[in-house]
Amino acid sequence: MQWEEGGRAEPPRFECPVWCALCRVGRARIRQVCQRGRGVLGLSADMLSIKLPQLFDIHQVPRVFREDGIISGYRHPRSSALDCILSSFQMTNETVNIWTHFLPTWYFLWRFSVLCSTLNFLSESYTWPLLVYMVLICLYPFTSSCAHTFSTMSAEARHICYFFDYGALSLYSLGCAISYGSYVMPDCWVNTWLHRHFVPIAIGNTLVCTSLSCYSRFLELQFPRKSKILRTGAFVYPFIFDNIPLFYRLLLCFGGSCSHTEALPSHCYHLLFAFLTCFLFASHLPERLAPGRFDYIGHSHQLFHICAVVGTHFQMEAVLADMTSRRAWLAAHSAVPSFLGTVGALALGFLLNLIILAFFSAALLRAPSHSGLYHITKHQPSAECKEH
Repeated sequence: MQWEEGGRAEPPRFECPVWCALCRVGRARIRQVCQRGRGVLGLSADMLSIKLPQLFDIHQVPRVFREDGIISGYRHPRSSALDCILSSFQMTNETVNIWTHFLPTWYFLWRFSVLCSTLNFLSESYTWPLLVYMVLICLYPFTSSCAHTFSTMSAEARHICYFFDYGALSLYSLGCAISYGSYVMPDCWVNTWLHRHFVPIAIGNTLVCTSLSCYSRFLELQFPRKSKILRTGAFVYPFIFDNIPLFYRLLLCFGGSCSHTEALPSHCYHLLFAFLTCFLFASHLPERLAPGRFDYIGHSHQLFHICAVVGTHFQMEAVLADMTSRRAWLAAHSAVPSFLGTVGALALGFLLNLIILAFFSAALLRAPSHSGLYHITKHQPSAECKEH
């Protein structure tokens, strides 16, 4: 635009560059320049667009990838790592499973970071059980999210992903035992035989839990009912053991002899959501009643994830409340938590569980072709999948 210097201004007059942009020739010129730039960068139109992986129905995927009551929304059983990541941004029957544990991981990390800024985890030994517990409630949902994300890279990868998922859950049970043994133990049980051996027994429980849950995958196709019972029992057993001190405290409250009641409401909410978690995991409701209706949203595993995370939140609040309200009493009547009994126990449990996971992964990969496991792990994608 040009204006006359001084006096009355002339009407605005557009010069060639602006006017050309508005005319047909100018637009064609711009398209030509853009195409020339794309050619210089070596990019094709296909490369500029991201194509989401295709989904399949239950009859199009091998049996090992099928879920009871879930009819559609399955990913390709030989997905690449990139396809697995991209599938978390499209609606599949695993998408909500991935995000219902990935997002809570960041919530627990945020709570952990807040505690790190207010507590001295490095030098204050009273906080070490809480440190172990917070690390593990951040670890188990992240591991679960990764397992659900990459479980369709192959049949072998599916089993190994869930091996690590089970290992993280069993370590979480160890973290619960360490924190409960330090902060939740009833007053009358402090310094008893059970109190002194609570964490060592819990380490043994994690080994049993990981071993049984991993072994249950070897029975999944031939004996699905036995596999489900074995896997459920593998996680219920350490849960019951970890909560024995809490059950006794609640029993004392029902008898009218409560002490340190600040944390009890949160403990009760945690037990409620733990029961719902177990019920949903074992029952496969609601998709069992209406197969295909809850493939993408609302099936039992999604609800199971949500209940587990909400229950963990209430458990964390209860542990923090007990840690704060009972600190003076525990300092006067109980030994200070040791590094060996907290961080050392976690390190030992982690190492032993890693050995178990390596053992089952190696057994999975070297399974002979005539074994029942071969039909679980070496199953090739169906013809419908191969065509795509």
